[in-house]
This record gives sequence, C-alpha cells and structure tokens, in this order.
Amino acid sequence: MLDDEPREIESIQRVMATSGHECHGYANGKSLLRGLRAQRYDLLMLDWRPPDVEGIEMVRRLRERFGNRLPLLLTAGPEDKARMTSALLAGADDFMVKPLCRAELQARVHALLRRAYPTRFERELVYGPYHFSPLAGTIRLHGEPVRLKQREYDLALLLFRNIGRLLPREHLMLTVWGQELEPGSRSLDTHMSRLRARLDLRPANGMILASVYGLGYRLEYLAGEEAELPYPLAGATE
Repeated sequence: MLDDEPREIESIQRVMATSGHECHGYANGKSLLRGLRAQRYDLLMLDWRPPDVEGIEMVRRLRERFGNRLPLLLTAGPEDKARMTSALLAGADDFMVKPLCRAELQARVHALLRRAYPTRFERELVYGPYHFSPLAGTIRLHGEPVRLKQREYDLALLLFRNIGRLLPREHLMLTVWGQELEPGSRSLDTHMSRLRARLDLRPANGMILASVYGLGYRLEYLAGEEAELPYPLAGATE
C-alpha cells in the first residue's frame, strides 16, 4: 500500500486483515521500490498522488518491472476521478475513489486476486494423499494439515501442478520469489529440503522430489505397487 497518509494506511490495513490479507504500508514511491526488492506481494494499492513521483509514472515503472502479472489498484480523490482513464491505459487494473467503502474495497481486491491467481481459488486439488485447498492456502496429507510458510506452499503447488516436469531453478525463483536466482544462493535448495521433509515426499506416499544437478527440480509420481496410493491422482498439470 502506497499512501502518504498514515491514517489511510492504518484503515486499509485493518480492512485487509479482516479479509485474511497482510498489508504493508509505504509513505513514498522510493520506499515502495526498495521494499519490492526485498518482499514479494500479490497486489499493490497505490495512491494517485504519492509525494515524490506522479501516479501514472509509478504505474509505468511497475509495469516495466513486473509486466502484467502484478495487480495494481489505484486510489484517488474525487478531483482526480477524470484522470483515472489515463491510469488504466498506462497499466492500472482498477481504481477506487476516496473515501473508500470497506465492502467495495474487499470485493475489488478479491476480484483482482481471483483474476491474477485463478489456481488459488479452485476448491480443491487432489494428488494421491495430498489435498490442496487453494482458496484457503492449505495442504492436508492423509487428512492431516501440513503447516507451510507462504513461499513453501507456493512452491509445493507449483511442483504438484507440474508433476513429472523438470522445473528450472530460474523458473522456480521467478515464479515464487519474483526475482532472478542470485549466484551462490542456497535459498531455493533450503526451501526444497524443507518441503521434502514437511510433505514427507517418499515412495510410501507415491511422490519423490528429485534434484537435477545444476538444472532444477522435478516432482515424480511413482506408479505401481511401490506407490501405495490410497486415492487416484486428480488435478491436471499445467
């Protein structure tokens, strides 16, 4: 959330918290851009009049950096409503006029997230004993919940939706972290090791996570008697 009014940020943070979302506030464009180098966000909400850069210029910078995959929601005062057409043409996805209506804000954020991340809003994906609930962001193994951090969950869902495919390290980093793999970084390997342990990826559960040296990772489904899958696989890969 980019806005130079602390009360506005606090108000929106409270609304987002009631919807199950975590919201970070930034007072100017420079601090937001710095934050985007360290943190990955699912959606950005921008005030049309940040103190250090024009709103339309900020929209253009963000589109140049992230392409069209990151939803952008603009907020503006009544006096700027007529200028929102130019913001939409520059790459914004939607806008709202202040003062913001709580219910409308929740609905618009939900709609943008559903459009940008459709797999999260599927009811349930089943892969043998692994049950994903994308809307809730949870995984159950043999009916028991598995506690994962957000990036671990995103990695797991990406792997399961691509069973049998080699996913390059660079692709995994760009998709989940939103940034390129830094030389010598072990972050991806650390996350994969945790996933292998926390999801109990082993033959008895019908899945193994294979590392292809220097290339990437592949989640493999073990067919046959050794898999011991109590359920058929469901959920097509993509």
